[in-house]
Amino acid sequence: MTDGRIIVSEYNGMPVVTSLIGNKLEFISFVRENDLNNIYLGKVDHIVKNINAAFIKYNEGKIGYLPLNKISGACVTSRALAENDSLKCGDEIIVQIDAEAIKTKKEKLSTSLCLSGKYSVITLGRNGVGSSLKLDDALRQKLVLLVKNNYEDIYNKYSQKLSGESVGVIIRTEAGELADLTDEEILKILLEDIDNNLSLLLKIIEQGKSRTIYSKLYSANSGDKDILEINIEKAKNFLKTRGIENADILQDTGIHGINSKIQELTQNKVWLKSGAYLIIEQLESFNAIDVNTGKAIKGKHDIAESVNMEAAEEIMRQIRLRNLSGMILVDFINMKDESQYEGLIAHICSLCRKDPVHTAFIDVTGLGIMELTRNKNDKSLKEILQNTNKVVDN
Repeated sequence: MTDGRIIVSEYNGMPVVTSLIGNKLEFISFVRENDLNNIYLGKVDHIVKNINAAFIKYNEGKIGYLPLNKISGACVTSRALAENDSLKCGDEIIVQIDAEAIKTKKEKLSTSLCLSGKYSVITLGRNGVGSSLKLDDALRQKLVLLVKNNYEDIYNKYSQKLSGESVGVIIRTEAGELADLTDEEILKILLEDIDNNLSLLLKIIEQGKSRTIYSKLYSANSGDKDILEINIEKAKNFLKTRGIENADILQDTGIHGINSKIQELTQNKVWLKSGAYLIIEQLESFNAIDVNTGKAIKGKHDIAESVNMEAAEEIMRQIRLRNLSGMILVDFINMKDESQYEGLIAHICSLCRKDPVHTAFIDVTGLGIMELTRNKNDKSLKEILQNTNKVVDN
């Protein structure tokens, strides 16, 4: 079995949970409070039509922006939102923190309320039943079909109280642990999980109609576990995706060099074993990664292909550890053979599927730049460290 460890440490005074496989850093999560995915009862402060957004005061002294193209009527508590009606100043509305504030941008809010159970995620205003792409194809198809054929009966119990809003379902990766059960047992467990999520969603919306303005209706980190335990659980789940079930949890003694490994992630130059290197730049609107042959042996057969394949592994590791999101442009070394590009794309797609955060290959441009996108689930490592005013400049 691969050697995996979870190390509880500190970096510049900030608690951090990391996972090592061998002696290589593969997972990092800073232990910190945040509002991400919390749900509040807010009030429309003002509307800016030229950006098609409403600014919602959702807590004392806190204002976020809410795009107006996807408003769930079930979340407007101060009045019934008629068809083709729009928000007005003073409306009271239930909102979820969809993205934390970044630089000058305020928190992004949403009325597409999203709740997670152990095996499923439901989202208000979405449609259909889907599943994690990390599940085996055959199992994924079976689970989706099982739920899809029975979901409507459960949803009908809640439809009227949700103002007829649709609710989409995603079956989580964790459902893979049910694979050895019978179809009847699997269906019972999944439907119970979905039903619990729907019941919680309805409870949140009902509370929004009676609670005072700026109340927190739901905390994404609620429960018996503290924040450190939640981060350790994330590390365990990550290692399970790498085939490591029982990792040791250790307090950092300095022997693992965690601080130096994190410091390396603040640098824009990353060396590869071959002598090639990456340059990683986080820009305002996208992330750019350049692959260079560097000290790799010149004239070696298929040097471009071998360096690119090696770089692909490290690029996906760096994206995960730095928590890069949005548009990611990668300039690989030019290759002569079209089949080599096909092999590289297949390799990247395989690595994307292993990322805990949804990451997708989009295309290769006419200039040979590979385009990837990655969902934003939290602030980037750079943003977290900058907030402490302790990040070292490149």
